[in-house]
Amino acid sequence: MQTQSALSTGNLGWLGFELSVLRRLKFRSVALPLSGEPTLGHYLKRWEARVATNDPAQWAWTKSQALIENNAETLTEDDLNIVLDDAYVPRSYFRNPTLLTWFNETDAWWFDNVRANADRLSSPHKRALALAVGMSVGDYVFSFNLDTRDLRQPLSLSNVFRRIWHTMMPPVNNLRRNSASNKSARAFLAETQETDLLFLRLPRPTRSSDSRNTRVLTWREEWIRQSKGFWNELAKDRNGKLDSYVETKEQYLSMIADLLHTAAHLPTWAIEAVSDGFVSTDELVECVSDARKIEAIYTKDFSELLGIQAVIITAGS
Repeated sequence: MQTQSALSTGNLGWLGFELSVLRRLKFRSVALPLSGEPTLGHYLKRWEARVATNDPAQWAWTKSQALIENNAETLTEDDLNIVLDDAYVPRSYFRNPTLLTWFNETDAWWFDNVRANADRLSSPHKRALALAVGMSVGDYVFSFNLDTRDLRQPLSLSNVFRRIWHTMMPPVNNLRRNSASNKSARAFLAETQETDLLFLRLPRPTRSSDSRNTRVLTWREEWIRQSKGFWNELAKDRNGKLDSYVETKEQYLSMIADLLHTAAHLPTWAIEAVSDGFVSTDELVECVSDARKIEAIYTKDFSELLGIQAVIITAGS
Protein backbone atom coordinates (compact mmCIF):
# COMPACT_ATOMS: atom_id res chain seq x y z
CA MET A 1 0.00 0.00 0.00
CA GLN A 2 1.23 3.46 -0.86
CA THR A 3 -1.24 5.97 0.49
CA GLN A 4 -1.36 9.27 -1.25
CA SER A 5 -1.81 11.04 2.06
CA ALA A 6 1.48 9.74 3.38
CA LEU A 7 3.35 11.01 0.39
CA SER A 8 1.72 14.33 -0.24
CA THR A 9 0.21 16.01 2.76
CA GLY A 10 3.50 16.80 4.40
CA ASN A 11 3.79 19.31 1.57
CA LEU A 12 2.37 22.67 2.62
CA GLY A 13 1.16 23.42 -0.88
CA TRP A 14 -0.86 20.23 -0.91
CA LEU A 15 -2.35 20.98 2.50
CA GLY A 16 -3.20 24.48 1.33
CA PHE A 17 -5.07 23.03 -1.65
CA GLU A 18 -7.09 20.73 0.61
CA LEU A 19 -7.96 23.53 3.01
CA SER A 20 -8.92 25.92 0.21
CA VAL A 21 -11.51 23.39 -0.97
CA LEU A 22 -12.78 22.52 2.51
CA ARG A 23 -13.33 26.20 3.32
CA ARG A 24 -16.11 26.15 0.71
CA LEU A 25 -18.00 23.37 2.49
CA LYS A 26 -20.17 23.53 5.58
CA PHE A 27 -19.38 20.90 8.19
CA ARG A 28 -18.86 20.52 11.92
CA SER A 29 -17.57 16.96 11.84
CA VAL A 30 -15.38 15.06 9.39
CA ALA A 31 -14.43 11.43 8.79
CA LEU A 32 -11.01 10.56 7.32
CA PRO A 33 -11.09 6.82 6.49
CA LEU A 34 -7.54 6.73 5.04
CA SER A 35 -5.83 9.46 7.01
CA GLY A 36 -2.11 8.81 6.53
CA GLU A 37 -0.17 11.72 8.01
CA PRO A 38 -2.34 13.59 10.57
CA THR A 39 -1.59 17.08 9.25
CA LEU A 40 -5.03 17.80 7.79
CA GLY A 41 -6.99 16.42 10.73
CA HIS A 42 -4.79 18.33 13.16
CA TYR A 43 -5.49 21.55 11.25
CA LEU A 44 -9.25 20.92 11.06
CA LYS A 45 -9.34 20.74 14.85
CA ARG A 46 -8.37 24.42 14.76
CA TRP A 47 -11.65 24.98 12.89
CA GLU A 48 -13.39 23.35 15.88
CA ALA A 49 -14.54 20.42 13.78
CA ARG A 50 -14.89 17.01 15.40
CA VAL A 51 -12.42 14.76 13.62
CA ALA A 52 -12.69 10.97 13.27
CA THR A 53 -9.63 9.42 11.63
CA ASN A 54 -8.80 5.91 10.56
CA ASP A 55 -5.99 4.11 8.80
CA PRO A 56 -5.21 0.41 8.31
CA ALA A 57 -1.53 1.21 8.87
CA GLN A 58 -0.57 1.24 12.54
CA TRP A 59 2.05 3.95 12.06
CA ALA A 60 -0.67 6.32 10.77
CA TRP A 61 -3.08 5.29 13.52
CA THR A 62 -0.40 6.01 16.12
CA LYS A 63 0.24 9.50 14.75
CA SER A 64 -3.49 10.25 14.74
CA GLN A 65 -3.75 9.10 18.35
CA ALA A 66 -0.97 11.54 19.22
CA LEU A 67 -2.21 14.62 17.36
CA ILE A 68 -5.93 14.17 16.66
CA GLU A 69 -7.49 11.95 19.30
CA ASN A 70 -5.29 13.58 21.92
CA ASN A 71 -6.52 17.04 22.95
CA ALA A 72 -4.23 17.98 25.81
CA GLU A 73 -1.53 15.52 26.83
CA THR A 74 2.13 16.33 26.18
CA LEU A 75 5.45 14.68 26.86
CA THR A 76 7.23 16.00 29.94
CA GLU A 77 10.92 15.93 30.68
CA ASP A 78 10.28 12.96 32.97
CA ASP A 79 8.58 11.15 30.10
CA LEU A 80 11.60 11.78 27.88
CA ASN A 81 13.88 10.36 30.55
CA ILE A 82 11.81 7.16 30.51
CA VAL A 83 11.77 6.89 26.72
CA LEU A 84 15.51 7.56 26.34
CA ASP A 85 16.61 5.48 29.34
CA ASP A 86 19.68 3.43 28.34
CA ALA A 87 18.65 3.83 24.71
CA TYR A 88 22.08 2.85 23.41
CA VAL A 89 22.71 -0.05 25.79
CA PRO A 90 22.70 -3.41 23.94
CA ARG A 91 20.47 -6.11 25.42
CA SER A 92 20.88 -9.88 25.27
CA TYR A 93 18.93 -9.90 22.01
CA PHE A 94 17.00 -7.59 19.69
CA ARG A 95 13.29 -7.53 20.38
CA ASN A 96 12.87 -6.52 16.74
CA PRO A 97 15.82 -7.86 14.73
CA THR A 98 14.34 -6.53 11.49
CA LEU A 99 15.70 -3.12 12.53
CA LEU A 100 19.11 -4.35 11.39
CA THR A 101 17.69 -4.34 7.87
CA TRP A 102 17.17 -0.60 8.08
CA PHE A 103 19.89 0.75 10.37
CA ASN A 104 23.46 0.17 11.46
CA GLU A 105 23.75 -1.83 14.67
CA THR A 106 24.19 1.20 16.96
CA ASP A 107 21.11 2.97 15.59
CA ALA A 108 19.15 -0.31 15.59
CA TRP A 109 19.74 -0.74 19.33
CA TRP A 110 18.53 2.80 19.90
CA PHE A 111 15.28 2.27 18.00
CA ASP A 112 14.71 -1.13 19.62
CA ASN A 113 15.14 0.25 23.14
CA VAL A 114 13.14 3.42 22.55
CA ARG A 115 10.24 1.39 21.13
CA ALA A 116 10.19 -0.77 24.27
CA ASN A 117 10.61 2.21 26.61
CA ALA A 118 7.63 4.01 25.05
CA ASP A 119 5.37 1.24 26.34
CA ARG A 120 6.36 2.24 29.88
CA LEU A 121 4.65 5.63 29.61
CA SER A 122 1.58 6.33 31.72
CA SER A 123 -1.07 6.78 29.00
CA PRO A 124 -1.83 5.69 25.43
CA HIS A 125 -1.58 9.28 24.20
CA LYS A 126 1.85 9.82 25.72
CA ARG A 127 2.97 6.54 24.20
CA ALA A 128 1.65 7.64 20.80
CA LEU A 129 3.43 10.99 21.11
CA ALA A 130 6.73 9.28 21.90
CA LEU A 131 6.35 6.91 18.95
CA ALA A 132 5.45 9.79 16.63
CA VAL A 133 8.67 11.56 17.62
CA GLY A 134 10.56 8.30 17.18
CA MET A 135 9.23 8.00 13.63
CA SER A 136 10.51 11.49 12.92
CA VAL A 137 13.94 10.46 14.19
CA GLY A 138 13.85 7.58 11.71
CA ASP A 139 12.86 9.97 8.93
CA TYR A 140 15.88 12.08 9.89
CA VAL A 141 18.18 9.07 9.55
CA PHE A 142 16.64 8.12 6.19
CA SER A 143 17.05 11.64 4.88
CA PHE A 144 20.74 10.82 4.34
CA ASN A 145 22.09 8.45 1.71
CA LEU A 146 25.56 7.16 0.86
CA ASP A 147 26.42 10.44 -0.85
CA THR A 148 25.17 12.70 1.97
CA ARG A 149 25.79 10.68 5.12
CA ASP A 150 28.86 12.80 5.90
CA LEU A 151 26.45 15.72 6.40
CA ARG A 152 24.68 13.95 9.27
CA GLN A 153 25.49 15.88 12.40
CA PRO A 154 27.48 14.01 15.05
CA LEU A 155 24.51 14.03 17.40
CA SER A 156 23.21 11.05 19.29
CA LEU A 157 19.73 10.02 18.21
CA SER A 158 18.59 10.86 21.74
CA ASN A 159 19.57 14.48 21.12
CA VAL A 160 17.73 14.40 17.77
CA PHE A 161 14.69 13.06 19.63
CA ARG A 162 14.83 15.97 22.08
CA ARG A 163 15.20 18.52 19.29
CA ILE A 164 12.17 17.14 17.46
CA TRP A 165 10.21 17.07 20.73
CA HIS A 166 10.93 20.78 21.21
CA THR A 167 9.64 21.64 17.73
CA MET A 168 6.70 19.24 17.34
CA MET A 169 3.17 20.58 16.91
CA PRO A 170 1.38 20.99 20.25
CA PRO A 171 -1.98 19.27 20.73
CA VAL A 172 -5.04 21.28 19.74
CA ASN A 173 -7.93 21.16 22.20
CA ASN A 174 -11.05 21.71 20.10
CA LEU A 175 -13.32 20.65 22.99
CA ARG A 176 -14.61 17.79 20.85
CA ARG A 177 -14.37 14.04 21.28
CA ASN A 178 -12.06 13.21 18.38
CA SER A 179 -11.13 9.63 17.57
CA ALA A 180 -8.49 7.53 15.84
CA SER A 181 -9.01 3.93 14.73
CA ASN A 182 -7.07 1.17 13.01
CA LYS A 183 -9.59 -0.62 10.75
CA SER A 184 -10.27 -1.10 7.09
CA ALA A 185 -11.75 1.99 5.47
CA ARG A 186 -14.96 0.09 4.75
CA ALA A 187 -15.42 -1.07 8.35
CA PHE A 188 -14.69 2.44 9.64
CA LEU A 189 -17.26 4.07 7.34
CA ALA A 190 -19.91 1.46 8.12
CA GLU A 191 -19.60 2.36 11.80
CA THR A 192 -19.31 6.13 11.37
CA GLN A 193 -22.56 7.90 12.20
CA GLU A 194 -23.74 11.50 12.63
CA THR A 195 -20.82 12.94 10.68
CA ASP A 196 -21.23 15.78 8.18
CA LEU A 197 -18.32 15.24 5.82
CA LEU A 198 -16.41 12.36 4.29
CA PHE A 199 -12.91 13.38 3.18
CA LEU A 200 -11.55 10.39 1.31
CA ARG A 201 -7.96 10.43 0.08
CA LEU A 202 -7.81 7.67 -2.47
CA PRO A 203 -4.63 5.61 -2.22
CA ARG A 204 -2.49 5.68 -5.33
CA PRO A 205 -3.08 2.43 -7.21
CA THR A 206 -0.41 -0.15 -6.39
CA ARG A 207 0.11 -2.99 -8.86
CA SER A 208 1.63 -6.30 -7.85
CA SER A 209 4.74 -5.48 -9.87
CA ASP A 210 5.45 -2.48 -7.65
CA SER A 211 7.57 -2.64 -4.49
CA ARG A 212 5.58 -3.48 -1.37
CA ASN A 213 5.85 -0.04 0.01
CA THR A 214 8.13 2.89 0.14
CA ARG A 215 11.19 2.45 2.33
CA VAL A 216 10.15 4.98 4.95
CA LEU A 217 6.58 3.75 5.37
CA THR A 218 7.72 0.13 5.58
CA TRP A 219 10.22 0.73 8.36
CA ARG A 220 7.66 2.75 10.32
CA GLU A 221 5.16 -0.11 10.26
CA GLU A 222 7.77 -2.69 11.21
CA TRP A 223 9.04 -0.50 14.05
CA ILE A 224 5.55 0.10 15.47
CA ARG A 225 4.59 -3.58 15.20
CA GLN A 226 8.08 -4.70 16.37
CA SER A 227 8.48 -7.29 13.61
CA LYS A 228 8.11 -7.88 9.88
CA GLY A 229 6.24 -11.16 10.12
CA PHE A 230 2.83 -9.55 9.72
CA TRP A 231 3.10 -8.57 6.04
CA ASN A 232 1.69 -11.78 4.52
CA GLU A 233 -1.27 -11.86 6.89
CA LEU A 234 -1.86 -8.16 6.33
CA ALA A 235 -1.88 -8.68 2.57
CA LYS A 236 -4.50 -11.43 2.95
CA ASP A 237 -6.63 -9.20 5.16
CA ARG A 238 -6.44 -6.33 2.68
CA ASN A 239 -7.19 -8.47 -0.36
CA GLY A 240 -10.07 -6.91 -2.28
CA LYS A 241 -9.93 -3.67 -0.31
CA LEU A 242 -9.07 -0.25 -1.70
CA ASP A 243 -5.62 -0.14 -0.14
CA SER A 244 -4.63 -3.54 -1.55
CA TYR A 245 -2.72 -4.32 -4.72
CA VAL A 246 -4.69 -3.83 -7.94
CA GLU A 247 -4.03 -5.09 -11.43
CA THR A 248 -6.45 -3.04 -13.53
CA LYS A 249 -8.14 0.30 -13.37
CA GLU A 250 -11.52 -1.45 -13.60
CA GLN A 251 -10.68 -3.28 -10.38
CA TYR A 252 -9.56 -0.03 -8.73
CA LEU A 253 -12.69 1.86 -9.78
CA SER A 254 -14.88 -1.01 -8.58
CA MET A 255 -13.24 -0.80 -5.14
CA ILE A 256 -13.89 2.95 -5.03
CA ALA A 257 -17.55 2.42 -5.97
CA ASP A 258 -17.93 -0.16 -3.20
CA LEU A 259 -16.46 2.17 -0.61
CA LEU A 260 -18.67 5.07 -1.72
CA HIS A 261 -21.71 2.82 -1.41
CA THR A 262 -20.70 2.15 2.20
CA ALA A 263 -20.45 5.94 2.77
CA ALA A 264 -23.88 6.72 1.31
CA HIS A 265 -25.23 7.80 4.71
CA LEU A 266 -22.73 10.68 5.01
CA PRO A 267 -24.28 13.86 3.58
CA THR A 268 -21.23 15.49 1.97
CA TRP A 269 -18.28 13.94 0.18
CA ALA A 270 -14.89 15.31 -0.79
CA ILE A 271 -12.92 12.73 -2.80
CA GLU A 272 -9.22 13.43 -3.36
CA ALA A 273 -7.00 11.66 -5.86
CA VAL A 274 -3.93 12.17 -7.99
CA SER A 275 -3.83 11.93 -11.75
CA ASP A 276 -0.72 9.90 -12.55
CA GLY A 277 -1.75 8.05 -15.70
CA PHE A 278 -3.41 4.97 -14.19
CA VAL A 279 -6.92 6.37 -13.72
CA SER A 280 -7.86 9.62 -15.43
CA THR A 281 -9.77 12.42 -13.75
CA ASP A 282 -12.67 11.84 -16.16
CA GLU A 283 -12.86 8.17 -15.18
CA LEU A 284 -12.84 9.06 -11.50
CA VAL A 285 -15.51 11.71 -12.00
CA GLU A 286 -17.71 9.16 -13.78
CA CYS A 287 -17.22 6.69 -10.92
CA VAL A 288 -18.25 9.24 -8.28
CA SER A 289 -21.17 10.56 -10.37
CA ASP A 290 -22.62 7.05 -10.58
CA ALA A 291 -23.03 7.17 -6.80
CA ARG A 292 -24.02 10.80 -6.20
CA LYS A 293 -24.52 14.10 -7.96
CA ILE A 294 -21.24 15.99 -8.24
CA GLU A 295 -21.20 19.57 -7.02
CA ALA A 296 -17.70 20.72 -8.02
CA ILE A 297 -14.32 19.55 -9.28
CA TYR A 298 -11.11 21.25 -8.13
CA THR A 299 -7.66 20.58 -9.54
CA LYS A 300 -4.15 21.77 -8.79
CA ASP A 301 -1.01 21.10 -10.78
CA PHE A 302 1.95 19.79 -8.79
CA SER A 303 3.88 18.73 -11.89
CA GLU A 304 6.99 20.77 -11.19
CA LEU A 305 7.28 19.51 -7.63
CA LEU A 306 5.82 15.99 -7.68
CA GLY A 307 5.05 15.24 -11.32
CA ILE A 308 1.34 14.79 -10.65
CA GLN A 309 -1.95 16.70 -10.60
CA ALA A 310 -4.28 16.69 -7.62
CA VAL A 311 -8.05 16.60 -7.90
CA ILE A 312 -10.81 16.94 -5.31
CA ILE A 313 -14.39 16.09 -6.26
CA THR A 314 -17.19 17.29 -3.99
CA ALA A 315 -20.67 15.77 -3.94
CA GLY A 316 -23.76 16.24 -1.80
CA SER A 317 -26.66 13.98 -0.96
